[in-house]
Amino acid sequence: MRTGTTRLPLHGGKCPAWLFQKMKRLAGLIVEIVVLEFAAEEFLRRVADPFWFQALGCVLGFDWHSSGLTTTTCDATGTVPVAWP
Repeated sequence: MRTGTTRLPLHGGKCPAWLFQKMKRLAGLIVEIVVLEFAAEEFLRRVADPFWFQALGCVLGFDWHSSGLTTTTCDATGTVPVAWP
């Protein structure tokens, strides 16, 4: 296993509104597909995996900073209206 350190500086500012609107729309589709195909429990299991969660944030388009990904991804997926089966 490779080990090491990295520097992940905190960045100021916030996600641009135009990008966040696109992130919410895409997050809604991803959440809906995972829930419909695998059930709500599987979606929760996946977002609890830090690697999957990081990848989700990057897929949603917030990949240029490490410091805002968690907050932005939680906000984008948390504001999605989904009909849970």
